[in-house]
Amino acid sequence: MKLFQRLVFAAVLAGLAAGIGMSALQQWKLAPLILVAEAYEAAAPAHEHADAADEAGGHVHDAEAWAPADGLERNSYTVLANLLTSIGFALLLAALSVLSGIGITARNGALWGLGGFVAFQLAPAVELPPELPGMAAAELGARQFWWWGTALATGAGLLAVAKFRTSAAIAAAALLILAPQIIGAPQLAAGQPGVVPAGLASAFAAASLAVGAAFWLTMGPLLGWLDQRFARHDAPSARGSPAVTG
Repeated sequence: MKLFQRLVFAAVLAGLAAGIGMSALQQWKLAPLILVAEAYEAAAPAHEHADAADEAGGHVHDAEAWAPADGLERNSYTVLANLLTSIGFALLLAALSVLSGIGITARNGALWGLGGFVAFQLAPAVELPPELPGMAAAELGARQFWWWGTALATGAGLLAVAKFRTSAAIAAAALLILAPQIIGAPQLAAGQPGVVPAGLASAFAAASLAVGAAFWLTMGPLLGWLDQRFARHDAPSARGSPAVTG
């Protein structure tokens, strides 16, 4: 099996397995909190949502927007989205391992997973914690731009340290990681109302980060283990091939 095929196959399997695990954890830890937040959102008068968004120039969830029906349909869409996202992240880790020249293995897979968690969840959550329905927030496009900039800068900084391990690389990495936090994410004006209690929002943010950590720390080692296993499977064939003589 060629390197590219092997990595893609390993990434798809690792992404599927980690995505299924993440979906189970979400149903256990996050879904109950989301349902409570949706109850608060539904109970709040509609004008409160509009006033919060208009006064801050921000964004609130639209109660009239299309959404899958509760139950099987909603859960199916959630699981499908999780699986596709998980496979995408696994493919990204596999590609970065090739481009950086740092192979991903079962042994260092936890470090790859930790890096993914820090870049894509922990660093953005410093300024933009995971958001529940009913929470007022700044304009969506601005938040997405900052989120992606933070993830890319943090990931690049971590890769620089892992690849070069020099003082200059560490200094550059520190600048890349700190810059988005110093600039700051788009925020609502202080005192803007929200319909979700602060305690519920904090519990959701903590649970989301815990589920994310479990996902990344599962996917990284699993991806490395699968890639190594497929490589060992190919090795006997290569060694057993007859030599070509002139």
